[in-house]
Amino acid sequence: MSVSAKRLMCDQCRRAQSACICHWIRPVEHQVEVLFLQHPLEVNNAKNSARLLHLSLPHSRMTVGEKFDADELQHLLYDSSNERTCTVHPVLLYPDTSADHKVSLPPPWPEAADSSDHVYRLVVLDATWRKSRKMLYLNPMLQQLPRLPLADMPASHYAIRKAHKPDQLSSFEATCHALMQLENDADKYLPLLTAFDGFVAQQQAYRPETQV
Repeated sequence: MSVSAKRLMCDQCRRAQSACICHWIRPVEHQVEVLFLQHPLEVNNAKNSARLLHLSLPHSRMTVGEKFDADELQHLLYDSSNERTCTVHPVLLYPDTSADHKVSLPPPWPEAADSSDHVYRLVVLDATWRKSRKMLYLNPMLQQLPRLPLADMPASHYAIRKAHKPDQLSSFEATCHALMQLENDADKYLPLLTAFDGFVAQQQAYRPETQV
């Protein structure tokens, strides 16, 4: 295959350069760390939004997997990412599952981590609703985390992907609203949501026009 026939890829967003989304990256300085646990089926999904958000959040990490080794997951959840030692409080961004008897009930929230020696780490399962439930079931350590459910959220702008429920948000939107809630600062994340709208519009532009 000739070089011209190969698709040139962007090393940062890992998409074809013709479909690069790096111009939608909006770096934001945030206090709450973010850990994205991405399902393998999301890695090459053009509609996926989590990697764009990961590239905008300097204190975030993205790891791919479905069932994680217990020692690896322990490290991802609790090890400090700072040069000095601090206490990490992981919190799972996930709806209430009290009616699902296959999943353990989460513990109460940890005490407020407002000291420089304490940090919240928001854990996001980047997957479809069905796959995220499977990830939760396969990784009991995730079931043991305090949980942050989102309520009274605005309608999703994720028009390029079908939602499991009418009020369900994309990983990008849900994470932004969770950070707004945890840091009590909505304005900081508005540029990210505006960039998300641009990303969605770009993906919509790739769709073939509806034939009449």
